[in-house]
Amino acid sequence: MLTEIILNDKVTNENIRVQVIRSGRKSLGLEVRPDGTVLARIPARLSDRELKAFIEQQQDWILKKVDQVKKRADARTKIKVPSVDALSDAEIQKIKDKIADRVKYYCAVMQVTVGRITIRNQKTRWGSCSSAGNVNFNYQLYYLPDELLDYVVVHELAHRRHMNHSKEFWSEVARYCPDYRARRKQLKEYQLAN
Repeated sequence: MLTEIILNDKVTNENIRVQVIRSGRKSLGLEVRPDGTVLARIPARLSDRELKAFIEQQQDWILKKVDQVKKRADARTKIKVPSVDALSDAEIQKIKDKIADRVKYYCAVMQVTVGRITIRNQKTRWGSCSSAGNVNFNYQLYYLPDELLDYVVVHELAHRRHMNHSKEFWSEVARYCPDYRARRKQLKEYQLAN
């Protein structure tokens, strides 16, 4: 069973890897992530022949999306941050304290609770919230404007009430960050440093 398929972009002569994820799902789906990773989510019983036919049928869409992601990434500002390895213990503590303070402040304002607050060096995310209520934040948020840090904190804490991106979730975000659309757009202009 195939775990990946390689496509060749004849225009750029680049090979594009499509990672295959098999599961109990019934439908076939494609995703091009912000980092350019291409995922094919397919039913576990789909044959390799059917998979190849699906990818071939969707090749133009995949190549177009990958190109769009690359152009967007090229246009974004890469934030200048020191690597985690270059940070002193005092600097790491300063980053943790600032982000944790914003989380505590908004927990009180939004009347939500969280489990653990973890600061990480995530490759593709600014933040995340688990169903257990643990929140994770990328250390690079420390180097962004404060209003963007606050937006990410509000976004993740809104997941304490709505573990999805429904209309109700965005209403919750808007309650505490009325200009969230502008902040979200501004955040997309920044690219995580790797």
